[in-house]
Amino acid sequence: MARITLNRPEAANALNDALLRDLKDAFHDCGRDLNVRVIVLTGTGKAFCAGGDLAWMQAINNSSRSERVLGSRAVADMLYAADTVGKPVVARVNGAAFGGGVGLACTADAVVAAQSASFALSEVRLGLVPANIGPYVVRRMGASQARRYALSGRRFSAMDAQKLGIVHEVVADEQLEDAVEREVATFLEAAPEAISITKSLIAYVDGHSEQDNILYTADRLADAWETECGREGIKSFLGKTVPSWRA
Repeated sequence: MARITLNRPEAANALNDALLRDLKDAFHDCGRDLNVRVIVLTGTGKAFCAGGDLAWMQAINNSSRSERVLGSRAVADMLYAADTVGKPVVARVNGAAFGGGVGLACTADAVVAAQSASFALSEVRLGLVPANIGPYVVRRMGASQARRYALSGRRFSAMDAQKLGIVHEVVADEQLEDAVEREVATFLEAAPEAISITKSLIAYVDGHSEQDNILYTADRLADAWETECGREGIKSFLGKTVPSWRA
C-alpha cells in the first residue's frame, strides 16, 4: 500500500502549482511501482482538501491568458492521473473537502469519510466554475444533483455526500483509519493485473455504445483468460489453493 498525503495543513491542503505537480507525479510513480497494490489518498491536519489555493489563483489571474490556461491544465492533468492510475485508490476524507477536494474524492475508487467531514462545490461563491472537476463530479453524482450543489455552492455533510454517491462509507471520526484499512484489505484479495484491466474496462464501457462494448468486452475477457493471473486464478479456484496475490 502507498499513502499519498496532501501536506499543506496551514492552508487546509489547498491546491497550488507545487502540490498539483507533486500529486500528479505521485500517482504516476504509484502506477509504475509493482510493489504498490492500493493507494490511500488523504490530507494532513483537519482538512482533506479545501480546493484551489486563492493566492495561487490570484497570481495566475494576474498573468497572461496562456499562463492561465496552463494553470487550469495542471489541475486537469492531476485529476486525470488520479482517475486513471491502474491501482485502486481509497480516499480517506478526514475533514473539509471543497471544490477540487470534491473532485479528488470523485476520482477515487472507494471513498471513506469521517462523520465530521463537510463538502461543497464552492467555486460559484468565488465567482468561479467547477470546470476541471466537472466531469468527475457529474459522473459520480449525476447532472441533476450537480446542478443543485454546483450552482449554489452550498455545504453538505458526509451523510449527504454518501446519499449523493460521492462517499461510499461514513464512519465515526475515531474509526476512520480502521475503516480505511478494511477497505484496503478487500482490494488486496484481487489480482493486481485484473484490477488494472477492470478499471480501464469500466471507464470504456461507461462512455461507449452497446455495439462498441460488445466488441471491446469480448476482447478483454479473451485477454484476461490469456494472462498469467487469469490462469493462476482459475487453477487456484479449481484446486482450492491460495493464489499468489493473496498469499
